[in-house]
Amino acid sequence: MMRLKRNWQAFLAALLVILSLAYLPLTSAQATGPQGSGMLVVAVLAVAIIAVVALDGADHYLRAAVLFVGAHLPAFLLLGTVTGNEGQMSTAFFLLIGASWLLAWASVSELSYLTPRSNGAQWLLRLLIPGIFGAWILILWEAAARGFGVPFVLLPPPSAIGARIAASLPVLWSDVQQTIFKAVLIGYILGCASGFVVAILADRVGFLRRGLLPIGNMMSALPIIGVAPIMVMWFGFDWQSKAAVVTIMTFFPMLVNTVAGLAAAGNMERDLMRSYASSYGQTLVKLRLPAAMPFIFNALKINSTLALIGAIVAEFFGTPIVGMGFRISTEIGRMNVDMVWAEIAVAAVIGSAFYGIVALGERATTFWHPSNRRG
Repeated sequence: MMRLKRNWQAFLAALLVILSLAYLPLTSAQATGPQGSGMLVVAVLAVAIIAVVALDGADHYLRAAVLFVGAHLPAFLLLGTVTGNEGQMSTAFFLLIGASWLLAWASVSELSYLTPRSNGAQWLLRLLIPGIFGAWILILWEAAARGFGVPFVLLPPPSAIGARIAASLPVLWSDVQQTIFKAVLIGYILGCASGFVVAILADRVGFLRRGLLPIGNMMSALPIIGVAPIMVMWFGFDWQSKAAVVTIMTFFPMLVNTVAGLAAAGNMERDLMRSYASSYGQTLVKLRLPAAMPFIFNALKINSTLALIGAIVAEFFGTPIVGMGFRISTEIGRMNVDMVWAEIAVAAVIGSAFYGIVALGERATTFWHPSNRRG
């Protein structure tokens, strides 16, 4: 039973390989460029499955290596057979892709059990596991889009999106400069900074706190498609109107979270500061702001995604002939969906990097917080 529990992905992959033998070759009879029977892929998968089952008692490093090679080599060979045969792949192709995916799943499971001693190896492992997971999302996407012959305007394969990115780097860079370096960053800084300052004032003045927080909750529910055209009318078609939208979107999350964070300090700690005759400023700097840091960084992380979304959507309502939102709205009208997906991919990478930078700053600043302690 323990052997079955540890190797269930490999056993299920073996079943898919056996089933695929009944549906070989990899391409249908109507394919324009018929491929071989696929026995090489079947042989590689079979060897990998037998090897990993035989290594049932081996350590996780060896099993993970065998599974990694046994999953990705067949996938590489299978995707190579699709070129020129889009929409003409047989059931065997998809069964073998499924078997490779199961071995990749088992590889990630084995890697998750590893506990490297060096910090460099731990850092590499933390990147490798999500990297394999993300790579297989792209592999399955590529296999499904090209293998089933999905129309290009509905879902282009990742290879086409990657080719478009490589061929459009100057255009993408100019869009990033307009949207990210101007609208997003400036609006993000203005919105977060002003929300933080107003939160300090609201904490000090009870009237502001009781009046602003309900308004903040209401304003956070405003639809961006209603705010963006107004900002364009007020500030013009250039990046200033998009920065204004981002400022509005990021102001209230920072305000609400900072006010909540300033109230997070315990009564015992506050009484201790009073016993030392601390002023409001001393209590704020030495006690209440440190206690509020997790709340503040939570707002910064939320705003890192809101800012990007707000700037891109705001560009739909008027912008110079540059910008990520402008490019998306223009190219979708021309049915250039690969360019649309290229902009989406670039936005996703930048947004993830932005969020990661804020998360690293949070980890360095709030290292004392229980959520950042390693067991």
